[in-house]
Amino acid sequence: MELQWNPTSYPQSPSVIFLFVATSYTWLLPVTSPQRIPIDPQAAPEYAHSIRLDGDIILGGLFPVHSRGDRGTPCGELKKEKGIHRLEAMMFAIDLINKDPELLPNITLGARILDTCSRDTYALEQSLTFVQALIERDGSDVRCANGDPPIFTKPDKIVGVIGAAASSVSIMVANILRLFKIPQVSYASTAPELSDNTRYDFFSRVVPPDSYQAQAMMDIVTAMEWNYVSTLASEGNYGESGVEAFVQISRETGGVCIAQSLKIPREPRPGEFDKIIRRLLETSNARAIIMFANEDDIRRVLDAAKRNNQTGHFLWVGSDSWGSKISPVIGQERVAGGAITILPKRASVDAFDRYFRSRSLSNNRRNVWFAEFWEENFNCKLGMHGKRPGSLKKCTGLEKVGRDSSYEQEGKVQFVMDAVYAMAHALHRMHRELCYGYPGLCPRMASNIDGKELLSHIRAVNFNGSAGTPVVFNENGDAPGRYDIFQYQITNRSTAEYRVIGSWTNKLNLKVDAMRWRTGDPSLPASVCSIPCRAGERKKVVKGVPCCWHCERCEGYHYQASEFTCELCPYEMRPDTNRTGCVPIPIIKLEWHSPWAVVPVFISMLGIIATSFVIVTFVRYNDTPIVRASGREMSYVLLTGIFLCYVITFLMIATPDVGVCSFRRIFLGLGMCFSYAALLTKTNRIHRIFEQGKKSVTAPRFISPASQLVITFSLISVQLMGVFVWFAVDPPHTVVDYGEQRTQDPTSARGVLKCDISDLSLICSLGYSILLMVTCTVYAIKTRGVPETFNEAKPIGFTMYTTCIIWLAFIPIFFGTSQSAERMCIQTTTLTISLSLSASVSLGMLYMPKVYVILFHPEQNVPKRKRSFKAIVTAATMSGKLAQKGGDRPNGEVKTELCESMETNSE
Repeated sequence: MELQWNPTSYPQSPSVIFLFVATSYTWLLPVTSPQRIPIDPQAAPEYAHSIRLDGDIILGGLFPVHSRGDRGTPCGELKKEKGIHRLEAMMFAIDLINKDPELLPNITLGARILDTCSRDTYALEQSLTFVQALIERDGSDVRCANGDPPIFTKPDKIVGVIGAAASSVSIMVANILRLFKIPQVSYASTAPELSDNTRYDFFSRVVPPDSYQAQAMMDIVTAMEWNYVSTLASEGNYGESGVEAFVQISRETGGVCIAQSLKIPREPRPGEFDKIIRRLLETSNARAIIMFANEDDIRRVLDAAKRNNQTGHFLWVGSDSWGSKISPVIGQERVAGGAITILPKRASVDAFDRYFRSRSLSNNRRNVWFAEFWEENFNCKLGMHGKRPGSLKKCTGLEKVGRDSSYEQEGKVQFVMDAVYAMAHALHRMHRELCYGYPGLCPRMASNIDGKELLSHIRAVNFNGSAGTPVVFNENGDAPGRYDIFQYQITNRSTAEYRVIGSWTNKLNLKVDAMRWRTGDPSLPASVCSIPCRAGERKKVVKGVPCCWHCERCEGYHYQASEFTCELCPYEMRPDTNRTGCVPIPIIKLEWHSPWAVVPVFISMLGIIATSFVIVTFVRYNDTPIVRASGREMSYVLLTGIFLCYVITFLMIATPDVGVCSFRRIFLGLGMCFSYAALLTKTNRIHRIFEQGKKSVTAPRFISPASQLVITFSLISVQLMGVFVWFAVDPPHTVVDYGEQRTQDPTSARGVLKCDISDLSLICSLGYSILLMVTCTVYAIKTRGVPETFNEAKPIGFTMYTTCIIWLAFIPIFFGTSQSAERMCIQTTTLTISLSLSASVSLGMLYMPKVYVILFHPEQNVPKRKRSFKAIVTAATMSGKLAQKGGDRPNGEVKTELCESMETNSE
């Protein structure tokens, strides 16, 4: 016998076509045997395990009436809800449509319903019934025993198929139905693979695909702030495709990492579920488990978690295969507590409840499996030939569903009815287009209903379904995603129940406040690889696992710029307390109340008072011999320099601004320059006088007071010229030095407000004065042999020696503290005290003795006999042998500042 069709009209891989041909041939062969063809079609053996309803148009139906069999048997136990409820829903929908005068008027729908036994290979064999009428049979080579040609039973022509339930079954069946252009509408298959319109172009479904469900579950995980989860899937299209969709979304959106993806085998070995629990515990931080598993696997996973004392550890997120079912959680309420499940939005069909409760053995003979359901539902046995073994009670036939047994409408009843109605609405649209105004089927539909044309009408339907929700299809034949979100909660009465906590329709609407957790803690439980880093810490991501990281503190002057990076604050800023940003470094200056300022200010004030007292005394006694012998003009210059040395302390401590910085530059070295220029001029004059006296009795030039002033101010002008050049090259301004007190601890960092005078500039400013001081010291050493009676040579020498010691101590202190945190304070204090001490030494050694004599011994402040230049020189060369009397010389009017008039022994 040949199976004849045009292969080009049904594109499919050769292997599938070959499988189909071989399988079809094997299945059809017994039917063609003349000896086995029954006379009465209603009694045909091929209908013994299927339901057949007569009608003008026949729809196919695929339902998992029985579970998968064990040990090689195709079918196992009866499924009361998933099987019987669903197929009764199809027959109930057909009854309603046939009674509806508006929908398919004068046209009766029929059905051919088959059992898939929850097995894809068995379902494939059963579905061949649907394409039997489309296969051309050639009986020319077959003859009956009497030579007559064989009689073939005309099979029903199926125009569309409702089903199947499992995605694996729908995929297998869809590959056959598309070859014969038979549209298929599923009520429960949700595998994303079926959305591929190039491979499953004749497949549609009234339930949303798992890609929507996976997105909804991802939104739930994100809303719960879980970023580290594991997945668990039953082997097969439903579980694997669902997990694959979830993983793909997690990769695209980011933020959620998959710790492990485990698979439950079709035929799990003993201990397999305990092994799964142990593997999930290897990543114990991934407490959230995303489950795409059938209810049997869910029940066994929960049982394994209970056996391993993991009650409360895992946070289950179940797909619609869990939904709001009681069977997976019976006896395992505690371990399932808190589980979040998802289910396509649905409603109970009250009319179906009334219909099903009215079913009995007498009024439901069309359902060939109803007797088996009756025994299973009421736990009784129907006569001797009942299928339930054991000594059970005998069924009376008067039992009533919902009264003598528990009853709850199966969740997919609504979708079964919607699938049937979708097919009916498509046929109605097709009839209106092809048979407009024709009662019943017109010849165009009676002879052949084009499956491709019917498919286009199916995809175009738009009506309110049995639950009041719209039934529509997109271009891939998928229904829109509408889900209810449940949580399995243990109430205060220690009972457990599913409660609606949200919904998902393209976006999540979750009532977090309505959620309850086993611990009683209202806060959300955690399922994260690493705890969030604290403020000021960056994430150091573990390679390959972006949700796992180590927290590293941003150290030093770094702040947390982003979640993963620390950056250095700008130079003038430091991290804030939380190290999440930068704040300006506090700016400090030397305050008047600081101990570093109080001491030098006190010394300076004493010095200013003493200097002022000396100046006032000298001015008052300006014409007395001691003042005149000291060289009044040079004394006032020297006292001015001493006064400026004290005053500079106040400028060094004052708040820096342009004016203060300008005065600092001018007066910093000017006071010393005044002092040492005057002293240098004096010592140089003494030295020249005595050196000249050794050669001749002629007085050296430029020893008069006017000449001394000119020399002194010439030396001072060099300092002033240097300062003016400095002003021109680098105008004075303030600067905040952040490096001076930039400690390793940013909280101690300070910016120092100061004048823009570097250490080098400071030394250059004082350098000229130090040069004068050193030169003056050299002359002081040279004039150390002057007799003690020459009033100022030796005091000047002692002054210069002491001053050199002070400044030699100043240099290591000033530069040795350059790395100190108190650098500014120490250096300013050192400099001001050194200046004040230098001035105090000069004031104390050169002027205090004179003031003492002037005030307390006025009898010594009398004019002395003037000595001639010759006598002075002779006295110097005789080294103190000054017994001889010197005669007056015409040169006597030359006034010496170097000697008070020598007292003679003759007086």
